[in-house]
Amino acid sequence: MAIYQSVGATATVQGDSGANSSTVRRRRGGGATSATPLEKVELDAFEGESSSEELAKDSSSDDNNNGNGVDDASKGNRQQNAADFSAVNFDYRPSFPAHRRIRDSPLSSGNIFKQQSHAGLFNLCIVVLVAVNSRLIIENLMKYGWLIKTDFWFSSTSLSDWPLFMCCLTLLLFPVASFIVEKLAQHKYIPEPVVVILHIIITSTSLLYPIFVILRSDSAFLSGVTLMLFACIVWLKLVSYGHTNYDLRALAKSNEKVEGLPSTLSMDYPYDVSIRRLAYFMLAPTLCYQPSYPRTPSIRKGWVFRQLVTLIIFTGLMGFIIEQYINPIVQNSQHPLKGNLLYAIERVLKLSVPNLYVWLCMFYCFFHLWLNILAELLRFGDREFYKDWWNAKTVDEYWRLWNMPVHKWMIRHLYFPCIRHGAPKGVALLIAFLVSALFHELCIAVPCHIFKLWAFIGIMMQVPLVLITNYLQNKFRSSMVGNMIFWFIFCILGQPMCVLLYYHDLMSRKVKTE
Repeated sequence: MAIYQSVGATATVQGDSGANSSTVRRRRGGGATSATPLEKVELDAFEGESSSEELAKDSSSDDNNNGNGVDDASKGNRQQNAADFSAVNFDYRPSFPAHRRIRDSPLSSGNIFKQQSHAGLFNLCIVVLVAVNSRLIIENLMKYGWLIKTDFWFSSTSLSDWPLFMCCLTLLLFPVASFIVEKLAQHKYIPEPVVVILHIIITSTSLLYPIFVILRSDSAFLSGVTLMLFACIVWLKLVSYGHTNYDLRALAKSNEKVEGLPSTLSMDYPYDVSIRRLAYFMLAPTLCYQPSYPRTPSIRKGWVFRQLVTLIIFTGLMGFIIEQYINPIVQNSQHPLKGNLLYAIERVLKLSVPNLYVWLCMFYCFFHLWLNILAELLRFGDREFYKDWWNAKTVDEYWRLWNMPVHKWMIRHLYFPCIRHGAPKGVALLIAFLVSALFHELCIAVPCHIFKLWAFIGIMMQVPLVLITNYLQNKFRSSMVGNMIFWFIFCILGQPMCVLLYYHDLMSRKVKTE
Protein backbone atom coordinates (compact mmCIF):
# COMPACT_ATOMS: atom_id res chain seq x y z
CA MET A 1 0.00 0.00 0.00
CA ALA A 2 1.24 3.45 -0.83
CA ILE A 3 2.58 5.50 2.04
CA TYR A 4 2.10 9.26 1.76
CA GLN A 5 4.43 11.69 3.41
CA SER A 6 4.63 15.45 3.23
CA VAL A 7 7.71 17.29 4.43
CA GLY A 8 8.02 21.07 4.12
CA ALA A 9 7.22 22.12 0.58
CA THR A 10 7.43 18.63 -0.94
CA ALA A 11 5.23 15.57 -0.99
CA THR A 12 6.84 12.17 -1.57
CA VAL A 13 5.08 9.03 -2.75
CA GLN A 14 6.78 5.76 -1.98
CA GLY A 15 5.81 2.35 -3.29
CA ASP A 16 5.69 -0.81 -1.25
CA SER A 17 9.23 -1.74 -2.28
CA GLY A 18 10.55 1.74 -1.63
CA ALA A 19 12.59 1.55 -4.85
CA ASN A 20 10.53 4.00 -6.85
CA SER A 21 9.64 7.41 -5.55
CA SER A 22 8.60 10.66 -7.08
CA THR A 23 8.62 14.07 -5.60
CA VAL A 24 5.94 16.55 -6.54
CA ARG A 25 6.65 20.11 -5.58
CA ARG A 26 4.03 22.72 -4.81
CA ARG A 27 3.36 25.31 -7.43
CA ARG A 28 3.76 28.93 -6.49
CA GLY A 29 1.89 31.59 -8.42
CA GLY A 30 0.66 35.06 -7.62
CA GLY A 31 2.10 34.85 -4.10
CA ALA A 32 -0.38 32.11 -3.12
CA THR A 33 0.41 28.50 -2.30
CA SER A 34 -2.04 25.70 -3.06
CA ALA A 35 -1.94 22.00 -2.42
CA THR A 36 -0.98 19.67 -5.25
CA PRO A 37 -3.32 16.91 -6.35
CA LEU A 38 -1.13 14.46 -4.48
CA GLU A 39 -1.63 16.34 -1.23
CA LYS A 40 -5.35 16.37 -1.93
CA VAL A 41 -5.21 12.60 -2.12
CA GLU A 42 -3.69 12.63 1.37
CA LEU A 43 -6.60 14.73 2.63
CA ASP A 44 -9.14 12.57 0.82
CA ALA A 45 -7.55 9.45 2.22
CA PHE A 46 -7.96 10.88 5.70
CA GLU A 47 -11.60 11.84 5.06
CA GLY A 48 -12.44 8.69 3.12
CA GLU A 49 -13.10 10.27 -0.28
CA SER A 50 -10.79 9.90 -3.30
CA SER A 51 -11.08 8.92 -6.94
CA SER A 52 -9.26 9.48 -10.19
CA GLU A 53 -12.14 11.58 -11.47
CA GLU A 54 -11.92 13.90 -8.46
CA LEU A 55 -8.17 14.23 -8.96
CA ALA A 56 -8.67 15.17 -12.58
CA LYS A 57 -11.28 17.75 -11.55
CA ASP A 58 -8.92 19.19 -8.95
CA SER A 59 -6.15 19.48 -11.53
CA SER A 60 -8.47 21.27 -13.92
CA SER A 61 -9.65 23.68 -11.23
CA ASP A 62 -6.06 24.43 -10.29
CA ASP A 63 -5.48 25.57 -13.88
CA ASN A 64 -8.22 28.15 -13.49
CA ASN A 65 -7.44 29.34 -9.97
CA ASN A 66 -3.64 29.56 -9.86
CA GLY A 67 -2.78 31.35 -13.11
CA ASN A 68 -0.93 34.67 -12.91
CA GLY A 69 -2.29 36.20 -16.11
CA VAL A 70 0.78 35.36 -18.23
CA ASP A 71 0.35 32.84 -21.05
CA ASP A 72 3.71 31.19 -20.49
CA ALA A 73 3.09 30.85 -16.79
CA SER A 74 -0.37 29.39 -17.42
CA LYS A 75 1.07 26.94 -19.91
CA GLY A 76 3.75 25.95 -17.44
CA ASN A 77 1.15 25.45 -14.73
CA ARG A 78 -0.90 23.19 -16.99
CA GLN A 79 2.16 21.12 -17.80
CA GLN A 80 3.02 20.88 -14.12
CA ASN A 81 -0.57 19.85 -13.34
CA ALA A 82 -0.38 17.11 -15.94
CA ALA A 83 2.86 15.86 -14.45
CA ASP A 84 1.40 15.99 -10.95
CA PHE A 85 -1.69 14.08 -11.99
CA SER A 86 0.39 11.50 -13.85
CA ALA A 87 2.43 10.88 -10.72
CA VAL A 88 -0.64 10.55 -8.56
CA ASN A 89 -2.49 8.40 -11.08
CA PHE A 90 0.54 6.14 -11.32
CA ASP A 91 0.83 5.71 -7.57
CA TYR A 92 -2.95 5.18 -6.94
CA ARG A 93 -2.38 1.44 -7.05
CA PRO A 94 -4.99 -1.33 -7.24
CA SER A 95 -4.05 -2.30 -3.71
CA PHE A 96 -5.12 1.13 -2.39
CA PRO A 97 -8.05 0.54 0.04
CA ALA A 98 -11.40 1.72 -1.35
CA HIS A 99 -13.28 1.09 1.92
CA ARG A 100 -11.75 2.80 4.92
CA ARG A 101 -14.60 3.55 7.39
CA ILE A 102 -18.10 2.51 8.50
CA ARG A 103 -20.83 4.33 6.57
CA ASP A 104 -24.59 3.87 6.18
CA SER A 105 -26.52 3.96 2.95
CA PRO A 106 -28.18 7.33 2.24
CA LEU A 107 -31.68 5.86 2.60
CA SER A 108 -30.98 4.00 5.84
CA SER A 109 -33.40 4.74 8.67
CA GLY A 110 -30.69 6.40 10.75
CA ASN A 111 -29.35 8.47 7.86
CA ILE A 112 -32.29 9.47 5.69
CA PHE A 113 -33.24 12.60 7.65
CA LYS A 114 -29.74 13.70 8.66
CA GLN A 115 -27.96 16.38 6.64
CA GLN A 116 -29.27 15.19 3.31
CA SER A 117 -31.01 17.04 0.54
CA HIS A 118 -34.08 15.35 -0.91
CA ALA A 119 -34.62 18.01 -3.56
CA GLY A 120 -34.24 15.48 -6.38
CA LEU A 121 -36.86 13.15 -4.91
CA PHE A 122 -39.15 16.13 -4.32
CA ASN A 123 -38.78 17.14 -7.97
CA LEU A 124 -39.56 13.56 -8.98
CA CYS A 125 -42.74 13.62 -6.90
CA ILE A 126 -43.79 16.88 -8.56
CA VAL A 127 -43.16 15.47 -12.04
CA VAL A 128 -45.06 12.26 -11.26
CA LEU A 129 -47.89 14.22 -9.66
CA VAL A 130 -48.26 16.46 -12.70
CA ALA A 131 -48.10 13.51 -15.11
CA VAL A 132 -50.62 11.37 -13.21
CA ASN A 133 -53.09 14.20 -12.68
CA SER A 134 -52.80 15.32 -16.29
CA ARG A 135 -53.80 11.83 -17.37
CA LEU A 136 -56.70 11.82 -14.89
CA ILE A 137 -57.92 15.19 -16.15
CA ILE A 138 -57.88 14.00 -19.76
CA GLU A 139 -59.60 10.75 -18.78
CA ASN A 140 -62.24 12.63 -16.79
CA LEU A 141 -62.99 15.01 -19.67
CA MET A 142 -63.24 12.10 -22.12
CA LYS A 143 -65.58 10.19 -19.82
CA TYR A 144 -67.86 12.93 -18.43
CA GLY A 145 -67.26 15.94 -20.65
CA TRP A 146 -67.39 19.50 -19.30
CA LEU A 147 -69.46 19.30 -16.10
CA ILE A 148 -68.91 22.72 -14.58
CA LYS A 149 -72.24 24.32 -13.71
CA THR A 150 -73.28 27.13 -11.42
CA ASP A 151 -76.26 25.40 -9.82
CA PHE A 152 -74.22 24.08 -6.91
CA TRP A 153 -72.63 27.43 -6.13
CA PHE A 154 -75.50 29.75 -7.00
CA SER A 155 -79.05 28.57 -7.43
CA SER A 156 -81.42 30.06 -9.97
CA THR A 157 -82.75 32.29 -7.21
CA SER A 158 -79.33 33.45 -5.99
CA LEU A 159 -79.89 36.99 -7.20
CA SER A 160 -83.09 37.08 -5.19
CA ASP A 161 -81.33 35.91 -2.00
CA TRP A 162 -81.73 39.44 -0.73
CA PRO A 163 -82.57 38.39 2.87
CA LEU A 164 -79.07 36.94 3.27
CA PHE A 165 -77.48 39.99 1.67
CA MET A 166 -79.45 42.36 3.88
CA CYS A 167 -78.59 40.27 6.92
CA CYS A 168 -74.90 40.52 6.03
CA LEU A 169 -75.18 44.31 5.85
CA THR A 170 -77.12 44.64 9.09
CA LEU A 171 -74.47 42.63 10.96
CA LEU A 172 -72.38 45.80 10.84
CA LEU A 173 -74.78 47.35 13.35
CA PHE A 174 -73.68 45.00 16.13
CA PRO A 175 -70.13 46.43 16.39
CA VAL A 176 -71.71 49.89 16.64
CA ALA A 177 -73.89 48.65 19.50
CA SER A 178 -70.83 47.22 21.28
CA PHE A 179 -69.04 50.54 20.82
CA ILE A 180 -71.94 52.43 22.42
CA VAL A 181 -71.90 50.05 25.39
CA GLU A 182 -68.15 50.51 25.85
CA LYS A 183 -68.47 54.28 25.57
CA LEU A 184 -71.09 54.30 28.30
CA ALA A 185 -68.89 52.05 30.43
CA GLN A 186 -65.89 54.32 29.91
CA HIS A 187 -67.81 57.30 31.30
CA LYS A 188 -69.27 55.07 34.05
CA TYR A 189 -72.87 55.71 33.05
CA ILE A 190 -73.76 52.03 33.50
CA PRO A 191 -72.44 49.52 36.06
CA GLU A 192 -70.19 46.63 35.14
CA PRO A 193 -72.84 43.86 35.43
CA VAL A 194 -75.05 45.73 32.97
CA VAL A 195 -72.12 46.05 30.57
CA VAL A 196 -71.55 42.29 30.67
CA ILE A 197 -75.24 41.53 30.12
CA LEU A 198 -75.48 43.93 27.18
CA HIS A 199 -72.42 42.40 25.53
CA ILE A 200 -73.90 38.91 25.96
CA ILE A 201 -77.14 40.05 24.32
CA ILE A 202 -75.33 41.76 21.43
CA THR A 203 -72.99 38.87 20.67
CA SER A 204 -75.73 36.24 20.96
CA THR A 205 -78.04 38.18 18.66
CA SER A 206 -75.26 38.66 16.10
CA LEU A 207 -75.06 34.86 15.79
CA LEU A 208 -78.71 33.83 16.15
CA TYR A 209 -80.03 36.43 13.70
CA PRO A 210 -78.16 35.01 10.63
CA ILE A 211 -79.14 31.46 11.61
CA PHE A 212 -82.80 32.48 11.67
CA VAL A 213 -82.54 34.22 8.27
CA ILE A 214 -80.82 31.25 6.59
CA LEU A 215 -83.28 28.70 7.96
CA ARG A 216 -86.22 30.83 6.84
CA SER A 217 -84.98 31.12 3.24
CA ASP A 218 -84.16 28.47 0.65
CA SER A 219 -80.86 29.99 -0.36
CA ALA A 220 -77.88 28.60 -2.24
CA PHE A 221 -75.39 26.58 -0.23
CA LEU A 222 -72.47 28.92 -0.89
CA SER A 223 -74.50 31.98 0.11
CA GLY A 224 -75.45 30.36 3.40
CA VAL A 225 -71.89 29.27 4.17
CA THR A 226 -70.55 32.75 3.40
CA LEU A 227 -73.08 34.41 5.70
CA MET A 228 -72.43 31.93 8.53
CA LEU A 229 -68.67 32.38 8.30
CA PHE A 230 -69.09 36.15 8.36
CA ALA A 231 -71.45 35.92 11.35
CA CYS A 232 -69.02 33.67 13.26
CA ILE A 233 -66.16 36.09 12.60
CA VAL A 234 -68.26 39.02 13.83
CA TRP A 235 -69.19 37.05 16.97
CA LEU A 236 -65.57 36.16 17.74
CA LYS A 237 -64.43 39.75 17.21
CA LEU A 238 -67.18 41.21 19.39
CA VAL A 239 -66.42 38.76 22.20
CA SER A 240 -62.76 39.74 22.04
CA TYR A 241 -63.67 43.44 21.98
CA GLY A 242 -65.88 43.22 25.05
CA HIS A 243 -63.59 40.84 26.96
CA THR A 244 -60.46 42.91 26.31
CA ASN A 245 -62.07 46.17 27.38
CA TYR A 246 -63.47 44.46 30.47
CA ASP A 247 -59.95 43.38 31.40
CA LEU A 248 -58.56 46.87 30.72
CA ARG A 249 -61.15 48.38 33.05
CA ALA A 250 -60.23 45.86 35.73
CA LEU A 251 -56.55 46.73 35.34
CA ALA A 252 -57.36 50.44 35.56
CA LYS A 253 -59.17 49.92 38.86
CA SER A 254 -56.29 47.88 40.28
CA ASN A 255 -53.69 50.45 39.08
CA GLU A 256 -51.62 47.70 37.46
CA LYS A 257 -49.38 48.49 34.53
CA VAL A 258 -50.69 47.27 31.21
CA GLU A 259 -48.03 45.91 28.87
CA GLY A 260 -48.19 46.57 25.15
CA LEU A 261 -50.33 49.70 25.25
CA PRO A 262 -49.29 52.67 23.10
CA SER A 263 -47.74 55.62 24.91
CA THR A 264 -50.49 57.96 23.68
CA LEU A 265 -53.14 56.37 25.89
CA SER A 266 -54.06 57.90 29.21
CA MET A 267 -52.42 56.39 32.27
CA ASP A 268 -55.47 57.20 34.41
CA TYR A 269 -57.71 55.19 32.12
CA PRO A 270 -55.48 52.83 30.13
CA TYR A 271 -57.75 52.30 27.16
CA ASP A 272 -59.41 54.53 24.65
CA VAL A 273 -62.84 53.63 23.27
CA SER A 274 -62.45 54.83 19.72
CA ILE A 275 -64.72 54.07 16.78
CA ARG A 276 -61.69 54.31 14.52
CA ARG A 277 -59.85 51.59 16.45
CA LEU A 278 -62.95 49.39 16.43
CA ALA A 279 -63.43 49.85 12.67
CA TYR A 280 -59.81 48.90 12.01
CA PHE A 281 -60.16 45.83 14.23
CA MET A 282 -63.32 44.68 12.45
CA LEU A 283 -61.50 44.85 9.10
CA ALA A 284 -58.11 43.54 10.24
CA PRO A 285 -57.18 39.85 9.70
CA THR A 286 -57.26 39.06 13.41
CA LEU A 287 -59.81 37.95 15.97
CA CYS A 288 -58.06 39.43 19.02
CA TYR A 289 -58.72 43.06 19.86
CA GLN A 290 -56.01 45.37 21.16
CA PRO A 291 -55.70 49.17 21.12
CA SER A 292 -52.91 49.12 18.52
CA TYR A 293 -51.23 46.69 16.15
CA PRO A 294 -47.82 46.49 14.48
CA ARG A 295 -48.03 48.28 11.13
CA THR A 296 -45.97 48.11 7.96
CA PRO A 297 -44.68 51.38 6.45
CA SER A 298 -46.44 51.18 3.06
CA ILE A 299 -48.65 49.16 0.71
CA ARG A 300 -47.02 47.16 -2.09
CA LYS A 301 -49.53 47.62 -4.89
CA GLY A 302 -47.74 45.36 -7.38
CA TRP A 303 -47.52 42.58 -4.81
CA VAL A 304 -51.23 42.90 -4.04
CA PHE A 305 -52.08 42.62 -7.75
CA ARG A 306 -50.00 39.46 -8.16
CA GLN A 307 -51.61 37.87 -5.12
CA LEU A 308 -55.08 38.71 -6.42
CA VAL A 309 -54.32 37.04 -9.74
CA THR A 310 -53.04 33.96 -7.91
CA LEU A 311 -56.17 33.94 -5.74
CA ILE A 312 -58.41 33.97 -8.81
CA ILE A 313 -56.44 31.12 -10.41
CA PHE A 314 -56.58 28.87 -7.35
CA THR A 315 -60.25 29.64 -6.74
CA GLY A 316 -61.01 28.55 -10.29
CA LEU A 317 -58.94 25.41 -9.73
CA MET A 318 -61.03 24.57 -6.66
CA GLY A 319 -64.24 25.00 -8.65
CA PHE A 320 -62.90 22.79 -11.43
CA ILE A 321 -61.97 19.97 -9.03
CA ILE A 322 -65.31 20.14 -7.23
CA GLU A 323 -67.44 20.10 -10.37
CA GLN A 324 -65.37 17.65 -12.43
CA TYR A 325 -64.32 15.17 -9.75
CA ILE A 326 -66.05 15.50 -6.40
CA ASN A 327 -69.61 15.95 -7.67
CA PRO A 328 -69.56 12.86 -9.97
CA ILE A 329 -68.07 10.73 -7.19
CA VAL A 330 -70.62 11.69 -4.55
CA GLN A 331 -73.53 11.52 -7.00
CA ASN A 332 -72.59 7.94 -7.90
CA SER A 333 -72.19 6.88 -4.27
CA GLN A 334 -74.42 5.50 -1.56
CA HIS A 335 -74.87 6.57 2.02
CA PRO A 336 -71.64 5.37 3.71
CA LEU A 337 -73.51 4.10 6.78
CA LYS A 338 -76.35 2.34 4.93
CA GLY A 339 -74.79 0.66 1.88
CA ASN A 340 -72.18 -2.01 1.30
CA LEU A 341 -69.09 -1.59 3.49
CA LEU A 342 -66.50 -2.34 0.79
CA TYR A 343 -68.28 -0.04 -1.65
CA ALA A 344 -68.32 2.73 0.96
CA ILE A 345 -64.58 2.30 1.58
CA GLU A 346 -63.92 2.47 -2.16
CA ARG A 347 -65.94 5.69 -2.48
CA VAL A 348 -64.18 7.28 0.49
CA LEU A 349 -60.74 6.41 -0.89
CA LYS A 350 -61.65 7.64 -4.37
CA LEU A 351 -62.99 10.89 -2.94
CA SER A 352 -60.01 11.45 -0.65
CA VAL A 353 -57.56 12.63 -3.34
CA PRO A 354 -59.69 15.38 -4.97
CA ASN A 355 -60.97 16.37 -1.54
CA LEU A 356 -57.37 16.75 -0.37
CA TYR A 357 -56.58 18.98 -3.35
CA VAL A 358 -59.58 21.20 -2.60
CA TRP A 359 -58.67 21.40 1.08
CA LEU A 360 -55.07 22.40 0.32
CA CYS A 361 -56.23 24.97 -2.25
CA MET A 362 -58.70 26.36 0.27
CA PHE A 363 -55.96 26.69 2.87
CA TYR A 364 -53.65 28.43 0.41
CA CYS A 365 -56.36 30.76 -0.90
CA PHE A 366 -57.72 31.85 2.46
CA PHE A 367 -54.93 31.65 5.01
CA HIS A 368 -52.07 32.67 2.74
CA LEU A 369 -53.43 34.70 -0.16
CA TRP A 370 -56.57 36.41 1.13
CA LEU A 371 -55.39 37.16 4.67
CA ASN A 372 -52.06 38.47 3.38
CA ILE A 373 -53.83 40.65 0.80
CA LEU A 374 -56.08 42.06 3.51
CA ALA A 375 -53.11 42.59 5.82
CA GLU A 376 -51.18 44.39 3.08
CA LEU A 377 -54.07 46.74 2.29
CA LEU A 378 -54.48 47.56 6.00
CA ARG A 379 -50.70 47.57 6.63
CA PHE A 380 -51.25 44.92 9.31
CA GLY A 381 -47.82 43.78 10.43
CA ASP A 382 -48.32 40.46 12.26
CA ARG A 383 -48.97 37.99 9.43
CA GLU A 384 -48.43 34.71 11.24
CA PHE A 385 -51.76 33.29 10.10
CA TYR A 386 -50.50 29.70 10.18
CA LYS A 387 -47.42 27.70 11.07
CA ASP A 388 -45.98 24.48 9.67
CA TRP A 389 -49.04 22.37 10.50
CA TRP A 390 -48.07 19.87 7.78
CA ASN A 391 -45.22 18.73 10.07
CA ALA A 392 -47.54 18.19 13.05
CA LYS A 393 -46.50 15.16 15.09
CA THR A 394 -49.78 14.99 17.04
CA VAL A 395 -53.37 16.09 16.52
CA ASP A 396 -52.95 18.55 19.38
CA GLU A 397 -50.00 20.15 17.59
CA TYR A 398 -51.98 20.39 14.36
CA TRP A 399 -54.75 22.41 16.00
CA ARG A 400 -52.15 24.75 17.49
CA LEU A 401 -50.50 25.37 14.11
CA TRP A 402 -53.31 25.21 11.56
CA ASN A 403 -55.38 28.35 12.24
CA MET A 404 -53.42 30.90 14.24
CA PRO A 405 -56.12 33.63 14.46
CA VAL A 406 -58.60 31.17 16.00
CA HIS A 407 -55.90 29.53 18.13
CA LYS A 408 -54.87 32.89 19.60
CA TRP A 409 -58.51 33.73 20.29
CA MET A 410 -59.07 30.38 21.99
CA ILE A 411 -56.12 30.61 24.36
CA ARG A 412 -56.72 34.31 25.08
CA HIS A 413 -60.48 34.35 25.66
CA LEU A 414 -61.36 30.75 26.50
CA TYR A 415 -58.54 28.43 27.55
CA PHE A 416 -56.60 30.63 29.99
CA PRO A 417 -59.74 32.24 31.48
CA CYS A 418 -60.89 28.70 32.32
CA ILE A 419 -57.48 27.97 33.87
CA ARG A 420 -57.60 31.19 35.91
CA HIS A 421 -61.03 30.20 37.26
CA GLY A 422 -59.65 26.91 38.56
CA ALA A 423 -60.55 24.52 35.74
CA PRO A 424 -58.05 21.69 35.08
CA LYS A 425 -56.14 21.81 31.82
CA GLY A 426 -58.01 18.79 30.49
CA VAL A 427 -61.38 20.43 31.16
CA ALA A 428 -60.23 23.70 29.56
CA LEU A 429 -59.07 21.77 26.49
CA LEU A 430 -62.39 19.93 26.30
CA ILE A 431 -64.31 23.24 26.49
CA ALA A 432 -62.18 24.64 23.65
CA PHE A 433 -62.99 21.61 21.48
CA LEU A 434 -66.69 21.91 22.35
CA VAL A 435 -66.80 25.52 21.17
CA SER A 436 -64.86 24.64 18.01
CA ALA A 437 -67.17 21.70 17.29
CA LEU A 438 -70.25 23.87 17.77
CA PHE A 439 -69.07 26.49 15.27
CA HIS A 440 -68.05 23.85 12.72
CA GLU A 441 -71.52 22.35 12.97
CA LEU A 442 -73.22 25.73 12.58
CA CYS A 443 -71.18 26.69 9.52
CA ILE A 444 -72.11 23.46 7.71
CA ALA A 445 -75.44 22.30 9.12
CA VAL A 446 -77.28 25.63 8.96
CA PRO A 447 -76.67 26.27 5.21
CA CYS A 448 -77.62 22.62 4.53
CA HIS A 449 -80.71 22.87 6.79
CA ILE A 450 -79.58 19.58 8.36
CA PHE A 451 -78.71 18.98 12.00
CA LYS A 452 -77.22 15.49 12.12
CA LEU A 453 -74.19 16.66 14.16
CA TRP A 454 -71.69 15.02 11.80
CA ALA A 455 -69.27 17.97 11.96
CA PHE A 456 -69.73 18.23 15.73
CA ILE A 457 -68.94 14.54 16.20
CA GLY A 458 -65.97 14.79 13.84
CA ILE A 459 -64.39 17.60 15.87
CA MET A 460 -65.10 15.95 19.22
CA MET A 461 -63.44 12.77 17.96
CA GLN A 462 -60.23 14.79 17.93
CA VAL A 463 -60.10 14.63 21.74
CA PRO A 464 -59.30 10.88 21.95
CA LEU A 465 -57.02 11.29 18.92
CA VAL A 466 -55.08 13.92 20.86
CA LEU A 467 -54.51 11.41 23.65
CA ILE A 468 -53.61 8.59 21.25
CA THR A 469 -51.14 10.59 19.15
CA ASN A 470 -49.53 12.10 22.26
CA TYR A 471 -49.06 8.60 23.67
CA LEU A 472 -47.57 7.29 20.42
CA GLN A 473 -45.26 10.27 20.13
CA ASN A 474 -43.97 9.77 23.67
CA LYS A 475 -43.62 6.01 23.21
CA PHE A 476 -41.88 5.84 19.83
CA ARG A 477 -40.19 9.26 19.85
CA SER A 478 -40.75 9.45 16.12
CA SER A 479 -42.35 12.26 14.21
CA MET A 480 -43.41 9.91 11.42
CA VAL A 481 -46.01 7.92 13.38
CA GLY A 482 -48.11 10.83 14.60
CA ASN A 483 -47.73 12.71 11.32
CA MET A 484 -48.98 9.74 9.29
CA ILE A 485 -51.95 9.28 11.62
CA PHE A 486 -52.77 12.97 11.26
CA TRP A 487 -52.74 12.84 7.45
CA PHE A 488 -54.76 9.62 7.33
CA ILE A 489 -57.45 10.73 9.78
CA PHE A 490 -57.94 14.19 8.30
CA CYS A 491 -57.47 13.67 4.58
CA ILE A 492 -58.12 10.00 3.82
CA LEU A 493 -60.91 9.17 6.25
CA GLY A 494 -62.46 12.12 8.08
CA GLN A 495 -63.18 14.78 5.47
CA PRO A 496 -64.35 12.47 2.63
CA MET A 497 -66.66 10.69 5.08
CA CYS A 498 -68.21 13.99 6.21
CA VAL A 499 -68.72 15.06 2.58
CA LEU A 500 -70.60 11.84 1.77
CA LEU A 501 -72.69 11.99 4.93
CA TYR A 502 -73.82 15.58 4.43
CA TYR A 503 -74.43 15.09 0.70
CA HIS A 504 -76.74 12.11 1.10
CA ASP A 505 -78.58 13.66 4.03
CA LEU A 506 -79.05 16.83 1.97
CA MET A 507 -80.38 14.84 -0.99
CA SER A 508 -82.75 12.96 1.29
CA ARG A 509 -84.08 16.24 2.69
CA LYS A 510 -84.66 17.64 -0.81
CA VAL A 511 -86.55 14.50 -1.84
CA LYS A 512 -88.80 14.75 1.20
CA THR A 513 -89.53 18.44 0.68
CA GLU A 514 -90.38 17.90 -2.99
